Amino acid sequence: MELVNNSQKLKQQHQQHFHVLVVDDSVIDRKLLERLLRDSSCKATFVDSGDKALKYLGLLGDNASSTSNSESLQQNGIKVNLIMTDYCMPGMSGYDLLKRIKGSSWKDVPVVIMSSENVPSRITMCLEGGAEEFLLKPLQQSDLKKLQPCFLKSFEQQSADRSVASHNDNDNERTALSPEHGFKLQFVSTIATTILRFWNSL
Repeated sequence: MELVNNSQKLKQQHQQHFHVLVVDDSVIDRKLLERLLRDSSCKATFVDSGDKALKYLGLLGDNASSTSNSESLQQNGIKVNLIMTDYCMPGMSGYDLLKRIKGSSWKDVPVVIMSSENVPSRITMCLEGGAEEFLLKPLQQSDLKKLQPCFLKSFEQQSADRSVASHNDNDNERTALSPEHGFKLQFVSTIATTILRFWNSL
């Protein structure tokens, strides 16, 4: 019984660790996504423009300082597992935001483009530009299920980065993973499996 309780607590902790940055100028669409993400136990941050998203990620300003700012944010524990952005917004479009993110230190974070317009050429352009998914509005719970691979990809990437950083800090000359790191990788794999089961249960 205690093992089951610990497993549930662990699952809840990691579900809540998923952080989604939502970029959309529509109040209605933001409210809808807020409800969908809340039902999925995700933490979400909402902004209404591409510029505000770049500011949140520390990417506004000249290239040198913005890169430094974004790396500083990540080192200080600001994690974003997924970025969901509307395509049509005043000023910077979702595609422009995608290109800025993919050219920055946040390039490994999956980006999902959303749009109420089904334009094949636009969808192809975004996917070829690095978007993980292109979803049509209004979004539904079933759309979030499509994002399972995005969450797992982001989670595994961050876990791998932490393992590599820890390995390099402890012993730069060793090339093989220690038993401790093997345990961490097994732990990460277990968590990823638990999260996948959670998403499948939605």
